[in-house]
Amino acid sequence: MSDIVTISDAGHVRTITLNRPEKKNALSDQLAWGVIEAVDAAARDDNVWVVAITGSGDSFCAGLDLSAPARFSPLTKQSAQLDDISWVGHFLLAIRKRCDKPVVGGVNGVAVGAGLGLAMATDVRLVSKSARLMAGYTRIGGSPDAGLTITLPQAMGYEKAMRFMMENRTVTGEEAVAWGMAGEVAEDAVFGERLAAYCQQLCEWSPITLRLLKRGLTKSLETTDLEQQLRYEVANIRIAFASEDAKEARKAFFEKRRPVFQGR
Repeated sequence: MSDIVTISDAGHVRTITLNRPEKKNALSDQLAWGVIEAVDAAARDDNVWVVAITGSGDSFCAGLDLSAPARFSPLTKQSAQLDDISWVGHFLLAIRKRCDKPVVGGVNGVAVGAGLGLAMATDVRLVSKSARLMAGYTRIGGSPDAGLTITLPQAMGYEKAMRFMMENRTVTGEEAVAWGMAGEVAEDAVFGERLAAYCQQLCEWSPITLRLLKRGLTKSLETTDLEQQLRYEVANIRIAFASEDAKEARKAFFEKRRPVFQGR
């Protein structure tokens, strides 16, 4: 893994950090595919229960690095032109489809274009008070990518998503919460600590419960078959209740103590 993507573990939390602060973490192919590779690795690691994605310095991600060299896809081993999804699509696929663990976006500064797409692909988001979120596509004559045509309407509804992108709006931290783009805003000075504390808080629950919860929610967004989704929910809760963690949770409930989960 290149040092432009750094990985750190604290207990069962893995933090993936975009590390090009001199470029405001703008996305080169190397950085983008490095983030995807890191998410896929976290998904495979049973010791990881929660994943955080954040940026180094004062930015989350300033979008595509327009000064970067010719694009390349490791999936085709050739030009990115031969990969019809490329990394802009694999942000959402890696985080929502291939990783069934909660992925928390730590939006510590500017998030623009594909950088906003990466942030919105995460399951829940914390934003710093001074963060600035913008799609930016109308400004350059483009159209939304990186999953934003999916994630923004899911987060804020169709009309708000249209207005946000069509009018090229910029929202700050508190506005992002009001618009439905994040669930919490934190002061800049304590943002890193709050992000870490929130992720650790999630680890108080059984990782089996969290993974099945995410599977159910992501599946519901992919299907229009009501009965199929209800059956999927029942299948998942049967798996959850059969786990050792669920037995421990029920035992702790009756004993009026905090449960100790093992991920089994």
